[in-house]
Amino acid sequence: MATQLNSGQPGSARPTGTVAFLFTDIEGSTQRWESHREAMDDAVKRHDALLRDAIERRNGYVFKTVGDAFCVAFARVSDAVAAASEAQRALSEQDFSSVSGLTIRIGVHVGEAAERQGDYFGPAVNRVARLMSVGHGGQILLSSVTRDLAASDLPNGASLLDLGSHRLKDLTDPEHVWQLSIAGLPAEFPTLRSLDARPNNLPIQRTSFVGREHDVADVIELLERHRLLTLVGSGGIGKTRLALHVGAELLDSYPDGVWFVDLAPISDPELVSSVTARALGMRQQQDQRVDEAIALWLKPKKLLVIFDNCEHLLEPMAQLVTSIVTSAPQVAILTTSRQALDITGETAHRLPSLPLPADIAGLTADAALRYGAILLFANRAAAADTRFTLTDDTAPIVAEICKRLDGIPLAIELAAARVKVLSIPNLAQRLNERFRI
Repeated sequence: MATQLNSGQPGSARPTGTVAFLFTDIEGSTQRWESHREAMDDAVKRHDALLRDAIERRNGYVFKTVGDAFCVAFARVSDAVAAASEAQRALSEQDFSSVSGLTIRIGVHVGEAAERQGDYFGPAVNRVARLMSVGHGGQILLSSVTRDLAASDLPNGASLLDLGSHRLKDLTDPEHVWQLSIAGLPAEFPTLRSLDARPNNLPIQRTSFVGREHDVADVIELLERHRLLTLVGSGGIGKTRLALHVGAELLDSYPDGVWFVDLAPISDPELVSSVTARALGMRQQQDQRVDEAIALWLKPKKLLVIFDNCEHLLEPMAQLVTSIVTSAPQVAILTTSRQALDITGETAHRLPSLPLPADIAGLTADAALRYGAILLFANRAAAADTRFTLTDDTAPIVAEICKRLDGIPLAIELAAARVKVLSIPNLAQRLNERFRI
């Protein structure tokens, strides 16, 4: 889908600091474009006009459109909630029967974000995208912080419905989700498309996913073409985190779930099959070998299995994976390893270090944060010390630190954690004593 950064609309100011974000998209738009191309063109034009009208009347700033999806920033939470309500009401009054109906889902979340060249970055932006993605057409979802700020100033005819705590696809802590219900419009929807509603055992992550958004898209595309994909790379390069994030993104593609098998703690090759069976939730049969039982159990299922840290168990993993791929035609396998399994049908994808600028001299903070390595450092440094802010003065030094650490995520995270005891210049100097750090 085409992504377009916008310069704003007349009368709109670009919010900074703590921002109320509103994200929308049309449910099932891809299928509608395929089935009703000409009618969909007219429907989307009407959709865009109505959305922009509701946003502009509430002083919203459209900073990006992705296909038919809108990304909007508001200075006031009440304006964001009111715009969401008015947009849903305006769309509900339209006749979209020519495209078999057209509904949008909306997510609203409030948080701090960095604004650079008209776009916004940071955990708050990622969170609102995740929140919106678990909803259904016609539904407005608010995060807990949004609900707290908006509850006393709701639009006329609007009320809040507690949908409970849900794990979003960013794999971090659960979000308490609220639905903004509007009088006269549908208020009952299917269960949210959160991690809780899909079969999986993906673990909660303690930190946000940063710096590898393009790699996620690449790996997903590879998995669509290859049933067996191995992420290859050195230790600390971020293979596990990327694999988990890809798994969360693909939950809707696998009706029987996404399952994570952690092989790092295993030293005995004989335990590979039993650990896999346990991760899959299988009941082991006493009269059958576990590896054979796994292949038979998986045969009718459509799911994704992530085998993590295979490098010290290459031979038993090669045998088990070969058995699964041969017997279960709808099962996809994503493995992470320092070297490929080297079996028939395997596609190996070497994971690169995080991006770094070629020219560090004169690098500004805004320019530096476009690179995954520096963005990760800044994110983790701010988590370690809330006073940390990347500036034009420190950006070249941080870039040099990341460059000397070869753009390896684990090394960058360990270095960033030291900002609570060392200044950026001192940290750079102490990198000469790398092993001491």
